[in-house]
Amino acid sequence: MIKGDDLLLDLEEQMQTIKLPLMALKLDELYRSPKYLHMDKLDFLSELLEPEYRDKVTKTINNRLRTAHIIGTPCEISSCKDTRKRSYEPHGAPKTLSSLRFIEDGQNVCILGASDSGKTYLAKALGASACERFRVSYNRCSELLESLVALKTEDYSRYERRMRKILNFHLLILDDFLLNTITDEREIKILLELMEKRIELSRSTIICSQREPESWKSMIMNDEVSANAIMKRATKHYVVMIQLKGST
Repeated sequence: MIKGDDLLLDLEEQMQTIKLPLMALKLDELYRSPKYLHMDKLDFLSELLEPEYRDKVTKTINNRLRTAHIIGTPCEISSCKDTRKRSYEPHGAPKTLSSLRFIEDGQNVCILGASDSGKTYLAKALGASACERFRVSYNRCSELLESLVALKTEDYSRYERRMRKILNFHLLILDDFLLNTITDEREIKILLELMEKRIELSRSTIICSQREPESWKSMIMNDEVSANAIMKRATKHYVVMIQLKGST
């Protein structure tokens, strides 16, 4: 029977072989620690697993942040609070949304405010927090619609796969929503399809816009029916207004 240091070396080698290097290091540290002989078995197991578990969780979150296109974004939800420069309506909205219950319930959030008011910051902060538990995708609305129209024209099979992927994100963020007028009916059709199907699938969408929802109709040319349907779905659940203090 292998005992003592020989068994330790054997176990460390096995852990390295099955790609658990942090666990191997922790085992060596614990074995040589004065507290080793007095540790409860479950406490020992907990400490042994902790660094490997944390490493895997961190890698998973970073992969989700990378997929969401918000990795490296220094956005903290704790920074989204009323200050001398800005206020949130309804009061405390960022804190309420930080529970991420709206994602669990498949509800939409519409964030409104002037340029540089902090709409994107709030949306990305929520997105970054959501990556700990959910799959997220951040997009500029016009760029996403243009790319989907082009893909639909060039390769319909790839377009269908891309749409399925977008529809299945737990959280989809559409920034600069209707910043410019949409005149291409193909973009209007795709946008409405996205909004409708994500609601049907109970998938949450965050919409960030500089414009009041009532003005969206004028930004969707020659299709008031679709404009009304898009507005209704975008503002169905939560509407957050970010007001810069001193602005009119």
